[in-house]
Amino acid sequence: MSFVKMTAERHKLWKVLQQYHRNNSKVSKEQPSWMKQSEEIALEKNLANTPPSSAKTQRILNNLPPKNMIQKRFISTSSSSRLYSSGNPSTMQQRGLNKGVSLSSSLVQHSSLDRRSAFLTRNELKNAKRVVIKLGSAVVTRADGQGLALGRLAAIIEQVAEIQNSGADCIMVTSGAVAFGKQKLSQELLMSMSMRETLSSVDRTSELKNIAQHELKRPNAAVGQSGLMALYEAMFRNYGILVGQVLVTKQDFINDDTREQLFNTLGEMMALNIIPIINTNDAVSPPPQETSMQGTLNITDNDSLASRVAVDINADLAILMSDVDGIFDRPPKADGAQLLHYFNPKNMDKIQFGEKSNFGTGGMESKVMSAGFALDHGCSVIICNGMKYNTIRSIMAGENIGTMFSPLEIEGTSVEVLAKNSRSGSRKLSSLAPEDRAEIIRHLATSLLSNEMDIMEANKKDLDAAKARGVTGPMFDRLALSRAKLESLCTGLMQIADSSYDNVGKVVRRTKISDTLEVVQKTVPIGVLMVIFESRPDALPQVASLAIASANGLLMKGGKEAINSNKILMRIVNEALGRYGCSDAISLVSGRDEVADLLKLDQYIDLIIPRGSNEMVRQIKERSKSIPVLGHADGICHTYLDEFCDVDKALKIVVDAKTDYPAACNAMETLLVHESLLTKEVFYQVCAALKKAKVDIFSGPRLSEHLTFGPPKAEKMSFEYGALACTIEIVSNMEEAIDHIHKYGSGHTDVIVTEDKDIAEEFIASVDSACVFHNTSSRFADGFRLGLGAEVGISTGRIHARGPVGVEGLLTTKWELRGDNDTAAEYARGEKQFVHKQLPLE
Repeated sequence: MSFVKMTAERHKLWKVLQQYHRNNSKVSKEQPSWMKQSEEIALEKNLANTPPSSAKTQRILNNLPPKNMIQKRFISTSSSSRLYSSGNPSTMQQRGLNKGVSLSSSLVQHSSLDRRSAFLTRNELKNAKRVVIKLGSAVVTRADGQGLALGRLAAIIEQVAEIQNSGADCIMVTSGAVAFGKQKLSQELLMSMSMRETLSSVDRTSELKNIAQHELKRPNAAVGQSGLMALYEAMFRNYGILVGQVLVTKQDFINDDTREQLFNTLGEMMALNIIPIINTNDAVSPPPQETSMQGTLNITDNDSLASRVAVDINADLAILMSDVDGIFDRPPKADGAQLLHYFNPKNMDKIQFGEKSNFGTGGMESKVMSAGFALDHGCSVIICNGMKYNTIRSIMAGENIGTMFSPLEIEGTSVEVLAKNSRSGSRKLSSLAPEDRAEIIRHLATSLLSNEMDIMEANKKDLDAAKARGVTGPMFDRLALSRAKLESLCTGLMQIADSSYDNVGKVVRRTKISDTLEVVQKTVPIGVLMVIFESRPDALPQVASLAIASANGLLMKGGKEAINSNKILMRIVNEALGRYGCSDAISLVSGRDEVADLLKLDQYIDLIIPRGSNEMVRQIKERSKSIPVLGHADGICHTYLDEFCDVDKALKIVVDAKTDYPAACNAMETLLVHESLLTKEVFYQVCAALKKAKVDIFSGPRLSEHLTFGPPKAEKMSFEYGALACTIEIVSNMEEAIDHIHKYGSGHTDVIVTEDKDIAEEFIASVDSACVFHNTSSRFADGFRLGLGAEVGISTGRIHARGPVGVEGLLTTKWELRGDNDTAAEYARGEKQFVHKQLPLE
């Protein structure tokens, strides 16, 4: 079949498909079938109800060339490592869209794309298969309005290319023609001045520039459109992508025939892997008219144009980029303005609009109306700042960039507001008398017992949900609450209250600087803490009490597995704080606020304390770039049985250290045994006791050499089992045991069992860990057991706090200097003398 005939037949086919689409349009967001199915399956699915001329249509479909014969697109090495690529980044990858699918099949699938409804949350955005990106005038234009911001535009095009090359369809709605035309036309006008005008004493440069800027919009558009398109073509060519310009006017959407032809063109371009670059034809377009047909969106600017296009081509997502960060609850420059990460258009009456941008024709109100129209028709929308780095990548990765329009009613207060409230709440707590803070903690403690029924009912919901998910073992145990746990909590909280009177404002140093100067160093709260914990709901009242005792604001992020238990416990905490007007000081973060977003609030959060699995703690440490993290990732604890150990003590301590709570960070993971004990009963009795407790034993390298039929060899010595398992290794002496601990341990808790006090003291002094014990279980590395009342966690770091962190670890200091008309110059000249005498603290 000749190319001319094929082209004619293809147009006939396209008309048939358009009629089919109008008669069978539905709403769906299914992934395009060409991403999954073969050509034959796709054709059978999409042409099942095609009109009677299907026999001829089928012949045409079978004779059309495969899509990958028309154009092949590859992802270069540089872009394959980006967000949307997959597979081996060192190789060239062909788009899955092109693999074995004919052009005709793609046209069918493009025209019959269905949509269900808009995405509800950001983590769904990565599934978008058709994306409209609108670039506002402020995004593509330089700050001075003279030409394009080429660097910013290139970065945006790179991100758009990544989406396109991942297999999705991109459509761009762009401004910038007028700005580009201004730059070129201004230069042309200056160059066209006659010699007489050039030599004239009257400088007409400013006048001509003003004419080009403000009086020649349509010539500017005409001149700039070709240059803008040439720029897009050149930039996208670097990524192997073909683009096509589509100039539209408002009348193209009003007239049924032209509208049909417009979207036929867009559909064919997308089927051919061409990115349509849509721009209003400002060279011929009349000024925007406030007229619209019922049920449609009046096109007055590029925001409304992008939304209309997104709806009519069944796009999954529209990204409206301008020079604003998103929607605020009031004009962005107003005091207290808060960015809304999610917005439901039903709440339009709750926001106030400010002034429009200095660039473009639209404003925030227009953006919101346009976005609302698209959302009502099943297309998700994000309004964001296109002038910031990596905006599109961040959006597609699910980050809180800009404002996402969602049909959900987002409950609760944003994390940023909660953090601000915690800051002010901390200051309220600091202003309370120590007796008042202690009373808040006591009220919280007694409320745990008086609300036992409600707490246990909520906890049962969490336990039932955990059982349904198949959760068992230590994880299930940590989740469960009981009367005994509540009583233990109450006791611990009472201890915190009793010892809280001297926490804040305690004088730690008093110095006489001179006869007229005295400085005092006092304890003060750190500020706002963020504690992230998993599974254990009993951690919530413990941490809350420590924050109250130290007058710190607190944000808590609990695990979803304990959501019901955490809610009832948080209600009790808020009720206790509310009695003194400090309920804002402590909040429970839940819902859609991800940890990644919390880690960015360094202007509000002063310290992060993760409590949970090693993986979670390690991730928090790695991802927190600007907020200090207090905690530990591993709990590899050792118990060393010295040659002078007592048998009964050794048995009791070792079994307790491993079996009392195997999943705890202070449980024993490695048992070190003096080599002389291998020939004595103590070694075999300890092994037998561990086996009786159903502990799986693994042998270290040296033990394996000594035992022919011993336990299986441990894969590595630095390992935290977190279960009923441990490694046993032999050492020649105490010094070797210490070296082993320093090499393979995590600096958490290490124990020696011996009756030789000199050896014990040397071990305690030499081992560089947060906790070093003699003749006691490692399980005593706990804030409550060590008399702190409770702990926010155990730190293996060396700065600020180490070991179980109680109230003292949540305090810092400030310096108060009191003088009498003192200046530094007086001391420099010797008129006043330094004394620097330490004074009693009281």
